[in-house]
Amino acid sequence: MTSFVIQCKRFSWINIVRPDREDIAHLSALHPEIHPLHLDDLLSKTERPKIDREDNYLFVVLHFPVWDERNRVSRPNEIEFIIGRNFLVTVHDGGLRPLVRLFARFELYADQRDRVLGKGANDAFYALLDQLVDYLFPILRKVDSNIHTLEDTVFTADTRQIIQDIALVRRDIIALRRIIRHLVPIVSALERIDHPVIREDMEDYFGDTVDHVQAARDIIDEDYEVIGGLSETADTLVSHRINDVMRVLTVFSVIMLPLTLVSGIYGMNIRLPLNEHPDAFIVVIALMTTIATLMLVYFRRRKWI
Repeated sequence: MTSFVIQCKRFSWINIVRPDREDIAHLSALHPEIHPLHLDDLLSKTERPKIDREDNYLFVVLHFPVWDERNRVSRPNEIEFIIGRNFLVTVHDGGLRPLVRLFARFELYADQRDRVLGKGANDAFYALLDQLVDYLFPILRKVDSNIHTLEDTVFTADTRQIIQDIALVRRDIIALRRIIRHLVPIVSALERIDHPVIREDMEDYFGDTVDHVQAARDIIDEDYEVIGGLSETADTLVSHRINDVMRVLTVFSVIMLPLTLVSGIYGMNIRLPLNEHPDAFIVVIALMTTIATLMLVYFRRRKWI
């Protein structure tokens, strides 16, 4: 069994971590009013966040970011809430640190448990949601720090490394942007929802959470624009450096053309001027050197090199 329960007065918080069928069967026995389709959703991965309204409870699915250290990207971590009149069910895989810490704190400290859970499912759900939303901002601050590092090194770092770093940060921002954008309409709907299990006086509280989510969305949208600008800057720098290399190679190729012509002519097995001259080799080399020098001077004056 991976179900944990905190009881406070007439309210109970059932926290299920990595559920199996035995956990779901136990939950169904405790609360037979939960629809079988929602019980099946607890065992499967839901693609998008959603809210389902039933007569006696709300079924809410939300995604929050969790850092994948191996692939260096934020992954959506799913959590399901079932909010009833005198109970709250949370189902997740244990990767959401704010939720894990909050459950442990309520287990240890009776005063905090009574202050939050003693008011019922509304306040308990809001407390969990508020903690999870607030956890977005340390993640966003880390993204901002990564962007500032890239801004400081984009003109000095190794080109290949800076392109790789920009690509990794950009991928993480895209993942976070998708998670937060899907979160906004669900939290906004909670502010306006009219359901027996949600008290009317909770509208202001959920409204405050909506403001936080929208602020997070604005931050990640701005980061998306900034990283796009940095990516364009890096591409421009790479193109400029490639052009520099191509210009130098082109200059060498153009200089070699007349030299190749001269050496090819004097390599022919026919009578040519200076064939019998004892210093013919030195004269030809001097001619080729003069041609190369004049071409270099010309290219320099035209500012091609």
